[in-house]
Amino acid sequence: MADAKSWDDIQSRMKAMVFNELFDMIVAIANGGIIPAAMLNQRLQVPVELLKINYRDSKQKPIYGSPQLLDEINFDVKNKKVLLVEDRVKTGATVNYAKELLKDAALVRTFAVNGSADYALYNEACFSFPWIL
Repeated sequence: MADAKSWDDIQSRMKAMVFNELFDMIVAIANGGIIPAAMLNQRLQVPVELLKINYRDSKQKPIYGSPQLLDEINFDVKNKKVLLVEDRVKTGATVNYAKELLKDAALVRTFAVNGSADYALYNEACFSFPWIL
């Protein structure tokens, strides 16, 4: 894996990002999306909910045949504009599964620190994040 991105670089890119929508809520894919979602919450001032999905281990190797919902969804997205947050989008399997789970939302846009998303800070080869120990 390549060198880690710095907190300063991630923070400056997040501050500079222009969002074309006003969101009612942020939904973080846990665990990877929690820290980026918390940072976005500070900027956008909208509530954050967690969607507990797992597909890969800490070394990014799939541990299931497809993404798995690990805990029931305890929030309502019906008719809401949602920003779905993930740390890394490689194949899109987890994000696409999450979007299906959020199908009652009025709008779902995706955010990734790295990868292919509606809003992405980077779209590069894999690198480590400063919050990963």
